[in-house]
Amino acid sequence: MCLSIPAKVESIDGNNAVVSVGGAQYNASLQMIDDVNIGDYILLHTGFAIQKLSKEDAAETLKIFKELEEFNRQLDEEEKITGERIV
Repeated sequence: MCLSIPAKVESIDGNNAVVSVGGAQYNASLQMIDDVNIGDYILLHTGFAIQKLSKEDAAETLKIFKELEEFNRQLDEEEKITGERIV
């Protein structure tokens, strides 16, 4: 399974960009997509920008990631209380 994350383009230098996700910055290759500008959102996968996203789509995806993180945190807490892994 592959996972890509929405990231905001902060700076561009040729075919490389610095992107941010949740306050962390990463390097991204722009070789696979065209017409990327500072402020755009991209899907980042293993250091490569693989698709441009609208700001709204990026926000919705990040919201879902946060919801999944909270759900996982709740499962971990339940596991600590009951001693059973919930699957």
